[in-house]
Amino acid sequence: MLMFSKGNLPDLVYKKAVKKPIPVNCVQINKPFVVETLEGLMKGKKGDWLILGIHGEMYPIDNEIFQLTYDLVN
Repeated sequence: MLMFSKGNLPDLVYKKAVKKPIPVNCVQINKPFVVETLEGLMKGKKGDWLILGIHGEMYPIDNEIFQLTYDLVN
């Protein structure tokens, strides 16, 4: 079984990939919240975003990470 750990990159040949632009529904929540995700219960802070995935899954995302990785569309 292969095992990979943070900070210890395996000596492999890597390819470049760009994540597909898949639209998701989202809403910024202005108070702390808890959401049931596929990985269990996760907490969101005031100002974090609630994302609805393409299969109906929900998860919180930190506002700073949201701003860096998502663009709102009209």
